[in-house]
Order: sequence, then C-alpha cells, then structure tokens
Amino acid sequence: MYFFFLVSGGIVIGLIVAAPIGPVNLICIRRTLAFGPLNGFFAGLGAAFGDGVFAVITAFGLTAISQLIEGYATPLKLAGGLMLLGFGIHIFNTDVSKLRESDGTPCRDAATPSLVRAVLSTFALTITNPATLFGFAALFAGFGSL
Repeated sequence: MYFFFLVSGGIVIGLIVAAPIGPVNLICIRRTLAFGPLNGFFAGLGAAFGDGVFAVITAFGLTAISQLIEGYATPLKLAGGLMLLGFGIHIFNTDVSKLRESDGTPCRDAATPSLVRAVLSTFALTITNPATLFGFAALFAGFGSL
C-alpha cells in the first residue's frame, strides 16, 4: 500500500509540475507545429530532463546543490531571461512561410534544427529557472506531510 502511495504521489507531482503552460511548453508546441512531432517530442524531452534534475535534487535532499542554485539564482534568472529573449527575437524574425512545404508538411531541409539541439535548448531553459526547484520543494514538503 505504501508503494502505491509513493508511485501515485510521484505521478501527481509530475503532472502538477508539467501541466502549466510556460515559455518552455510554448517552445515545445512551436517546434511541434514548425518542425513536426518528433522535434516537438525531443524538445519536451529536454524539458522533462530539466524537471527530472530538479526533482532528484529536491527528492534526495541534495542541500549543497540546492544552496548552490539558490546562491546563483540571479545569474541563472538573467541567463534564462536572455535565452528567452534570444529565442523570442529569433522566432519573431523567422519567416514562417519557409518552414512548411506548399502541401503543408514541415520542411526537412538543412535549416531544420537537430533533435539534439531541441533537447539541449529546452533543457537549458528549464535548468536556468530556479523557481522550478522551489516549486518541487514545496510540492514534496506538502505531499510528505500528508
């Protein structure tokens, strides 16, 4: 019974953290629409890896890493904000008509970003958001007190 409680609690925490529509989720949606479902899936995979890192840090109580992230919260926020601005400017300047063929299918030319780039970009954006760490900490603390 205790195992079922832990597994179901982990699923609930994962859904609560992953459900909100934020900038990373919007990037995943955009990549799916612009470059196809596989690219969008890998972008989501990068965000999931970032959330997983924060979940591991919080769940296993790695306070040294947690305090390190807290200590560098301002530079991390600045780096994440600059990355979001860069992505936003790039998206704004992209000619959308060149992203699709005349029949509506996504282009598969050399300009299509690689899947590794999709994973790394969303992972970097997710990991530079220290608020996620605090959200996980609050969820684990609240869930543990039940």
